[in-house]
Amino acid sequence: MSMQTNLSLLSQRTDNLAGIVDVPGDKSMSHRSLILGSLAIGTTKVTGLLEGADVLATADAMRALGVDITRQDDGTWVIVGQGLHGFVAPETALDLGNSGTGVRLLMGVVAGQAITATFTGDASLSVRPMARITDPLQQMGTRVASRDGGLLPVTITGQSEPMAISYESPVASAQIKSAILLAGLTARGDTEIIEPHASRDHTESMLRHFGATVDQTVRDDGRHHVRLHGDAQLIAADIAVPRDPSSAAFPMVAALLTTGSDITLPSIGMNPLRTGLITTLIEMGGDISIHNPRDEGGEPVADLRVRQSDLHGINIPAERAASMIDEFPILSVAATQAQGTTIMNGVAELRVKETDRIKVMADGLIAAGAIVSYDDDTMTVTGCSIAGGITVNSQHDHRIAMSFLTLGLISNAPVSVDGCETINTSFPDFARIMQNAGANITETSS
Repeated sequence: MSMQTNLSLLSQRTDNLAGIVDVPGDKSMSHRSLILGSLAIGTTKVTGLLEGADVLATADAMRALGVDITRQDDGTWVIVGQGLHGFVAPETALDLGNSGTGVRLLMGVVAGQAITATFTGDASLSVRPMARITDPLQQMGTRVASRDGGLLPVTITGQSEPMAISYESPVASAQIKSAILLAGLTARGDTEIIEPHASRDHTESMLRHFGATVDQTVRDDGRHHVRLHGDAQLIAADIAVPRDPSSAAFPMVAALLTTGSDITLPSIGMNPLRTGLITTLIEMGGDISIHNPRDEGGEPVADLRVRQSDLHGINIPAERAASMIDEFPILSVAATQAQGTTIMNGVAELRVKETDRIKVMADGLIAAGAIVSYDDDTMTVTGCSIAGGITVNSQHDHRIAMSFLTLGLISNAPVSVDGCETINTSFPDFARIMQNAGANITETSS
């Protein structure tokens, strides 16, 4: 099914999802593969790259910075690295579309180059906060110009030897941490980031894969400390991108909630800083079994078997939030079918994603008949029957769109979702792949 402009999809009650569901490559690792392969010396080959709109925007931005990136007929991506000081100033603004990861990581890259680049994005990205990235980069000596509030467009003027800093981040954010680490690659001395607790660590793992020295420790008070040894040199290294656990969340929850369902999700990334949703669903009574655990491309992966289950509500600790921050929208759908109440703590970061995901999910779930309450950092859902019969505007948020399409599979009346073309940013062919497993998701208009 094509993901054209102004795509609306209709989701209806479904039973007996079955078979093998192949979700796309990990979005976080795909961005980083392109960026770090470009910063390395030599040629890097990447297999399993997510070819969604967000990642393709990062590839285009790297090309605009002077990197030779090509896709072979077999789906392998070939990156001819330029080294840490080989980028050129782009002739036009770097348009990252809807990609918060792409724009924030590339700001860090440009901060460590003696070039100037302007970053732009779509309407959704243009209202997302960038000062949390540019403020620490300015401490490293980067010059920054932006709209009021640190909003796009942002112009970054970097330098070949930024200052190494020790930065205590107010939130656990892989994007903040990664931007600082990428800028610190060309600094003299060690760059340090301290987080309140650990965020996903793909950047640290992949930096080590390319030859950088990165240390990670968890302090007695739970804070996560990362140190990058500066003046680094990255050497080309091939990467096999695992399948995305955040994308796997949607068929996973669909199978848990729909009667008689039994699916297999092969080669899912199992980085422990990304598996908070799996842990949570199992604690809620979800029948999720892990098979054939192995390493691919320096990351743990496994095959998951998921079967329909009777769930119960739990109180999810705030310290788990960073490991499942993108999965709270679909978890809130699962919670509508759990006996009792599910309390989600530490979810303030959801308010500065593509949308205010707490408010958008709560408003839509309540309209569909769910029992939901929330405040700035907590969301509570009590299980009940879902009436459905609503039309949801995804507000350019791919995870909102897929979450409500999943809700439609267990609603008494269909759920229609507008703006589903945005799903292409992370999960191309979502509707077709779900249809192949038996889901009743159909196109309603263009």
